[in-house]
Amino acid sequence: MTEERSPAHPFLPRPTAMTRPFWEAARRHELTVQRCRSCARHVFYPRYNCPHCGARDLEWVRASGRGEVFTFTVARRPTHPAFANYVPCVIAIVELEEGPRMTTNITQCDPAAVYIGMPVRATFEDVTDEIALVYFSPATDLTKPAEERQ
Repeated sequence: MTEERSPAHPFLPRPTAMTRPFWEAARRHELTVQRCRSCARHVFYPRYNCPHCGARDLEWVRASGRGEVFTFTVARRPTHPAFANYVPCVIAIVELEEGPRMTTNITQCDPAAVYIGMPVRATFEDVTDEIALVYFSPATDLTKPAEERQ
């Protein structure tokens, strides 16, 4: 089985019935997550049952796109030969304002500038006509001294 590839990205997601709403929103440059209609908690990654109350009453809602770095690492060696041109890269878990955590990459900044608790915002990269990848970037101007960032 061969993976779908684009010149810029060696591996692309393959939307399924479960994940299609997420990828369709990403293509529109919107971040969406599921929310349980029973307990009102937000959920990510996509699933059929709420992990908090067990209800099968999840809906897709638009998220703010804001969050903070929960944890991260800097990959200085490629995790796969196809990613040789993508190092160093920041692999992170971002805690969304709505509560769920997402595994992602932090982009548009020096890896040395990333820190736990750093405010970030969702960004999108169109890689094909059908797929836009979701990344996160600093929500503040990292060229300013820390005390001036808002």
